[in-house]
Amino acid sequence: MGFIPHENKVNNSMHKKNIIITGGAGFIGSHLCELFLKNDNRVICIDNFITGNVDNVARLFKNKNFELIEHDITKYLDITGRIDYIFHFASPASPVDYLELPIQTLKVGALGTHNALGIAKRKNSVFLLASTSEVYGDPLVHPQSEDYWGNVNPIGPRGVYDEAKRFAEAITLAYHRTHGIDVKIVRIFNTFGPRMRKHDGRAVPAFINQTLHNTPITVFGDGKQTRSFGYIDDLIEGIFKLACSQCNTPVNIGNPNEIKLLQLAQIIKDLTKSKSEIIFQELPIDDPKVRQPDISKAKRILNWEPKVGLEEGLLLTIKWFREKSN
Repeated sequence: MGFIPHENKVNNSMHKKNIIITGGAGFIGSHLCELFLKNDNRVICIDNFITGNVDNVARLFKNKNFELIEHDITKYLDITGRIDYIFHFASPASPVDYLELPIQTLKVGALGTHNALGIAKRKNSVFLLASTSEVYGDPLVHPQSEDYWGNVNPIGPRGVYDEAKRFAEAITLAYHRTHGIDVKIVRIFNTFGPRMRKHDGRAVPAFINQTLHNTPITVFGDGKQTRSFGYIDDLIEGIFKLACSQCNTPVNIGNPNEIKLLQLAQIIKDLTKSKSEIIFQELPIDDPKVRQPDISKAKRILNWEPKVGLEEGLLLTIKWFREKSN
């Protein structure tokens, strides 16, 4: 697997460019680094390794077009030379991380986005922000389209992530309106695949890790809350197409195939042939009851929709987790 853009599309829009990826050693960021290096771009990966992992990009060190800068993007960074694109993916992104790192999460959403936009302004770069479906909170509209303003508890424990991303969207569009920066905003729905951390608290890696070790599968609440899970290759394709587009407003990228978490646990248990039992734990505060993207905008303006089915993606992810555990 792996998204490879059509040759003409690369030649016309993103070939031999200088690209910054903040959070580039993370799950999604590392896949972006890999993609752009394949297309003969120069990639500068910026990460402070709070949640990123150097192993995700270690194999890229031998590529002359790859540079790794260990830096906290909430602090000023002077970059020399031309920068064509900035992909701002730096942030804790799982509940385990942002509940443990609330201040850092808020700072990277505010100060980090401000600093990254400052580079874009100085360099006249295209700026793409990694936002999230969490801006919709515990939604009262279903499925969620980009014109829905959300239902977020700003002072709840999840608010540090939700509001950090909502602020990041606001300042990104403020820079667009005030300074004319060409900005893109991707609202990422639940994504899974190789390079996820097994203890990052999200459902897919948690369930896979538990089933592979035949330990109890922990489902929160009654398991009837829904999510929509997309495979990493589909997300990367959507991000690439958005970066090459003329759209400056948020776009949902996710798989609209909605599933209950209890069903997901059972599917992963069956695919791994595990003996794990499913147990239930208390539902976290403000945990969304439903989550499903309306992707009609992505279909219309990007000609994008997911291609990888849930079971196909899960099998690839399980294979990767098995190999990493050996």
